[in-house]
Amino acid sequence: MATFQPSLECDNISNIHSEQTDSDLIQKADERYRETLPNLPKGKGWMTQHLVQYQGFWVNPDAALKNLMWIQDHFKPRPTDIFLASFPKSGTTWLKALIFAIVNRTRYGFADHPLLTTGPHDCFPFLYAHLYEKDRSRFDLDGFPSPRLLSSHIPYVSLPNSMTDNQSYRFIYICRDPKDVLVSTWLFMNKLRPKELAPLSLEEAFELFCQGISPYGPFWDHVLGYWRASLETPEKILFLKYEELKKEPFVIVKSLGEFLGYPFSLEEESKGVVEEIVKLCSFENLSNLEVNRTSVQKFSKGATVDNRHFFREGKVGDWKNYLTAEMVERLDEITYHNLLASGLLFPS
Repeated sequence: MATFQPSLECDNISNIHSEQTDSDLIQKADERYRETLPNLPKGKGWMTQHLVQYQGFWVNPDAALKNLMWIQDHFKPRPTDIFLASFPKSGTTWLKALIFAIVNRTRYGFADHPLLTTGPHDCFPFLYAHLYEKDRSRFDLDGFPSPRLLSSHIPYVSLPNSMTDNQSYRFIYICRDPKDVLVSTWLFMNKLRPKELAPLSLEEAFELFCQGISPYGPFWDHVLGYWRASLETPEKILFLKYEELKKEPFVIVKSLGEFLGYPFSLEEESKGVVEEIVKLCSFENLSNLEVNRTSVQKFSKGATVDNRHFFREGKVGDWKNYLTAEMVERLDEITYHNLLASGLLFPS
């Protein structure tokens, strides 16, 4: 009996149907966005003119909100997916490099490792930056090999059920002292702020941050969402602190390998593989690579960011060079009040 072979005509019909389906999905997403946006509260923006409050958190009213809605409605995770979640400017770039190196350590040698020529954000892409594109050929997540490494700043409560209900997915969340987060966010956003908008002063940024009006803020609600989820499902969510990663990188790297299902063997440890990964992904090494000094990172809707902006100081306690004693006292008080009952502590 002859085996049926699809004709080219059938393939063309299938492709046309797929394009029509994609077009329909994009149209529905656009309609939902246009219906929702006018009803959202507005607040002063850091990089844009304003932010909007959606499901209790503040986001950019254009790309960030559109992509979040798209993820909630259409993203299909795989059981092998690995997600990195964080509040902006909490050590995301460093942790991306570490996780990529851990998961792929048997595929690449350290002398010609992809991280030497490719930025961490290209090796470990932002989920929301690679979904909502009308020309999505470059950002087709279905074409990514498993395990897919995907990151986001999306609050836990805003994740779709498809990402939170399945126990097989792995989340790593990294948080950081809010004082360092505030300073790092303020400096970063001012570098990206359009020239037609006046620079955001530290005093303005401080007031907005304290009120919870910052990208993906309030900071404390964002952190607590993942902290509580990690207490309920520690086998699914690994909660890390930037300060602990800086203090004990070798210990954390080994913990990451164990949590992700890529434990280091005794032979690997004796050969110094953990040390090599820490060295490869160190701030000193990554920040001095040409790709991270001269290249740009492309995001959705044509937005670009110089890679060098992702590497500023990488220090703990840099806030001491910027915040007044009154600012520190007020921010510490807000943090204490918000985290009092949670058991989560930050250095004072």
